[in-house]
Amino acid sequence: MSRTGATLHDDGLHDPHDGMHDHDRGLSHDLPRLLDRRRVLGLLGGLGLATSVAACADDTTSEGSAPATDSAVDDSVGEIPEETAGPFPGDGSNGPDVLAESGVVRSDITRSFGASTTVAEGVPLTVRLRVLDVSDGASTGGLAGAAVYLWHCDREGRYSLYSDGATGENYLRGVQEADADGWVTFRSIYPAAYSGRWPHIHFEVYPSLDDATSASNKLRTTQLALPEDVSREVYATDGYDASTGNLDQTSLQTDMVFSDGYSLQMARLTGSVDSGLTATLNVPV
Repeated sequence: MSRTGATLHDDGLHDPHDGMHDHDRGLSHDLPRLLDRRRVLGLLGGLGLATSVAACADDTTSEGSAPATDSAVDDSVGEIPEETAGPFPGDGSNGPDVLAESGVVRSDITRSFGASTTVAEGVPLTVRLRVLDVSDGASTGGLAGAAVYLWHCDREGRYSLYSDGATGENYLRGVQEADADGWVTFRSIYPAAYSGRWPHIHFEVYPSLDDATSASNKLRTTQLALPEDVSREVYATDGYDASTGNLDQTSLQTDMVFSDGYSLQMARLTGSVDSGLTATLNVPV
C-alpha cells in the first residue's frame, strides 16, 4: 500500500481536559445506537454471555475484567458498540490526519515518527485485539486483512497532535493489519485517567489497510475500557501523578461513554506493572 507524506500541524484545538464532557459525547449518544446497545446488554444479562467477549492471554487475569477465550464470540452477543472518536482522533475528521503520514503503519506506537522521535514514557502495555466478522449475524472467525487504527493519551493525559506540549508529536497512534486469524498487536504505554473519563483506548476498524487512509471508510469506531484494580496499581507509579485523583472522581457508571454498558469493551489485563501488561479484547464487527 502506498501512502503520501503529509506535514503534521497544530490546529489550535484545546487541551483534552477542557470541555471534554460536551465534545466527547458526539454521535455515540444517538437514540438508535443506545437502544440497540441496551438490547445487546440485555441479552448478555439474561444469557450470561459476557465471558465470551475478551480473547485469551497467557498470564494472571486482573480482577473485575471479563474472562477470555480464543474461540469466536457467540452469535447472539452482537457487535462491539459504536462510540464517539472524541475530539482528538487524528484521522482527518477533526484537524490533523496521521493516517496520511508515511510510517503510521507500525506495531510499536510508543515513539513519534517523522519530524520527531520523542518516546512516550509510562508502564509498558501491549494491546491485542482480535477483529471478528459477525456481519451476517454469526461469527465466521477472524477478519483477516482488516486494519485497526489505535490511539490514546499519554501518562500526563495529553493527546499527541492536539494537546499543549504534544502538538509536535504523533506518538501513541498507529495502524496494524490483522493476521489470518484477525489479530493485531500494538506495543504502547498505559494511558492516564484524565478528568471526566474512565481509563480507555480509542480505535477504529477498517476493511483493509488501503481503506485506512480515510476516516470515511471505517467499519467501526469504539473504545476499550481498562479495569480499575490494575489502573490503580499503574497510577501509583512515577509519572501518573494526577490519574489516581481523576479516577477517584469517576466510575464506569458515570463515564460518558461506558455508562450505558461496557461488557463488550472491558479488556482482559494480564502480566504485571513491573514486567509489563497486556490488554486483550475480541472486537466483533
